[in-house]
Amino acid sequence: MDLEKAVQAVREKTSFESSVGIILGTGLGGLAREIEVECAIPYADIPGFPLATVETHKGDLLFGRLDGRPVIAMRGRFHVYEGWTLQQIAFPVRVLRRLGVQHLMISNACGSMNPLIRKGALMIIDDHINLLGGSPLIGPNDNSIGPRFPDMSEPYSRALIEMAETTAMKAGIKIHRGVYVAVSGPQLETRAEYRFLRGIGADVVGMSTVPEVIAAVHAGMKVFGLSIVTDECYPEALRPVNVEEIIATAMGAEPQMTKVLRGMIDSLYMHPEALSGVSDL
Repeated sequence: MDLEKAVQAVREKTSFESSVGIILGTGLGGLAREIEVECAIPYADIPGFPLATVETHKGDLLFGRLDGRPVIAMRGRFHVYEGWTLQQIAFPVRVLRRLGVQHLMISNACGSMNPLIRKGALMIIDDHINLLGGSPLIGPNDNSIGPRFPDMSEPYSRALIEMAETTAMKAGIKIHRGVYVAVSGPQLETRAEYRFLRGIGADVVGMSTVPEVIAAVHAGMKVFGLSIVTDECYPEALRPVNVEEIIATAMGAEPQMTKVLRGMIDSLYMHPEALSGVSDL
């Protein structure tokens, strides 16, 4: 995967710049409809980009304005269960960084193992556990992107978490904080696996996000993660769920998620000092 070729392919189509990037997860594409798009580039036109194979994930890179604020959004993301490597999943994040993105906002759908975090709730990710069996940083390190051994003591920006909590409070939106654990899928977990995941400290479980976060931290970006709880994974009361139900729940909670992200983006641009502190590549 040639990072410079990918960036060049994008720059041949647009010179649009933004310090804020967004990765839209399952059932959360509605935010994309709120963006005044100036340029949309299909993933197929960007060398090295994987192609989204999940039905609910479109595959294009959007350049436009959200409430007048410039943003770059990935409409559609990639997963290990589709057959992509962790390096391939992380590649678009590195492209975003080369395009000037300093703050990366990631959304996803997840299942809750914490009885206090119920179906339809929003949860800020304040830490994660990686059970994907690897890292997108395995292999030769490109020192122009980031250090060989990046620190992960604060993978999710405390400043952005506080900003999200303030935004949610002002909007009257209840929001939780917790630990996200990433597994490969695509099958959902067994009762024993849910007990195990809860026992090691996870509040919610999903099949995405962590590779992108690792790549973003490696590249020096500030990260914010927001999950919509689409199903309840309590071992003693576990019942079958289906993808249609998960997507419907995600779409039902999406307006609140959208309100939080829009408020945060507005705050970031209202306070330019919050956009500083990330070195250029």
